[in-house]
Amino acid sequence: MAARILLVRHGQTAWSVSGQHTGRTDVPLLDEGRRMAKLLGERLHRAPWNGLPDAEVRTSPLVRASETCELAGFPQAQPWDALMEWDYGDYEGLTPPQIRERAGDDWFIWRDGVTGGETLAEVAARADEVVRWARSADRDVLVFAHGHILRVLGARWLGYDPSFAARLKLDPASLSILGWAYGDPAVERWNDTGHLD
Repeated sequence: MAARILLVRHGQTAWSVSGQHTGRTDVPLLDEGRRMAKLLGERLHRAPWNGLPDAEVRTSPLVRASETCELAGFPQAQPWDALMEWDYGDYEGLTPPQIRERAGDDWFIWRDGVTGGETLAEVAARADEVVRWARSADRDVLVFAHGHILRVLGARWLGYDPSFAARLKLDPASLSILGWAYGDPAVERWNDTGHLD
């Protein structure tokens, strides 16, 4: 079996609801976010996944991801700094309209980046590290992390420039699966929130 990577974005937080850029600020899950994480866990512990007994599990150390992971029923996960969200620097905690007041009306994070934080290339380098790890053995891996780093990871898995992540929407507590089709990297499932319906 070729390696696949299952991606879980953390459950809802106050800042994900308000649209604030949440990089390294350790914002906790809302009660709704905890409910979402439990529903996701119930899904992953039923067929066809059956709790992914052979998967290697890692999580961002930030509480919104690690708590999602724990509530979903994967206490064995190892924290990994490579899965932390984009460091938004001076834009941390700001909404896109607030950032546009500073950076100009045409500001677009996937083109213009942030000031005082990580470059998109630096985020992509971390995503590439996760891709190399995921492909390093014939087993599934499961990661719990954040919207922008997971979107970049999706772009890099497919071999695209990290800016392709702009086209990969990702909702809280969603499940995505990156695998293979005819030997080439492929998307098996993306932004699946069926467990929340």
